[in-house]
Amino acid sequence: MGAVGLLYVGAVLFLNGLMLLKKVEPRAAAIFNLFVGALQVVTPTVLIIANPDVPAALLNASGLYLFGFTYLYVGITLLGGFDSTGVGYFSLFVAIMALGYSYANFQLLADPAFGVIWLYWAFLWTLFFVLLGLKREEITRYTGWVAAIQGWVTAAIPAFMILTGYWVNLGLYALILAVFGLVVFIGLWLLARQRELTATTPGAGEGSMGAHDDKHRHHWT
Repeated sequence: MGAVGLLYVGAVLFLNGLMLLKKVEPRAAAIFNLFVGALQVVTPTVLIIANPDVPAALLNASGLYLFGFTYLYVGITLLGGFDSTGVGYFSLFVAIMALGYSYANFQLLADPAFGVIWLYWAFLWTLFFVLLGLKREEITRYTGWVAAIQGWVTAAIPAFMILTGYWVNLGLYALILAVFGLVVFIGLWLLARQRELTATTPGAGEGSMGAHDDKHRHHWT
């Protein structure tokens, strides 16, 4: 059942990434955030009720609430036009807890693949904190790309592999995910920095400066 919820976490991360990239209107994305947020609250509740004496199941289920509350919070904030600071600082809490869940997957659950995936999520929720809590809007596009990519590599694809019985070589998947994350997210950051430097170079032209100004607008409201 957890894998079913994870599949739709992939969908909402992809959608939220597109929202930050200005491909999806925020209020339209808000509806799906509420759907997935509700699912990610119901799912762990059912898992906990069904496995009250299984510590590993309780540990895994408890982490799902972090996502459920995030998406409910995002959906309500977008629909209500509220300030994003609350979501941002809750994201800091999620990022810190994600480090703990990463450790638990490496050391207690013998699942290095999800140990790496939790590190991915710690990184993404840190970006949400910086963007929404600290209002550093210059990372909006970068955060959008990271969210959209993570929707596939940390959620949708692993969930589908679990559901079809192919999530078996956990050590290999952990290595692939670690290398992929370092290469792709560092590469994206370098490209984003290069784009920013190009846009702010004197004499870059009116069009470039316009793109630079647009990049600094807040895309969640």
